Amino acid sequence: MPDLPEQPDRAYGAPEGETEAERRRRRARFLRDLAEARALRDRVQPRRVKTARLRHAMRMRTFRW
Repeated sequence: MPDLPEQPDRAYGAPEGETEAERRRRRARFLRDLAEARALRDRVQPRRVKTARLRHAMRMRTFRW
């Protein structure tokens, strides 16, 4: 008998028996932490942030919809 495919809620190391609401809370916490880390990096390296912002603006100007 072949093994059953892995369930989507068990992918990427999700804990056993985790509900959808718990997964969403964990994801929201991760995204908050990520945004906080990016904000900290932006404060610590303002020159790099400015060049990245200018580069992004240039890409958006040259992008064709």
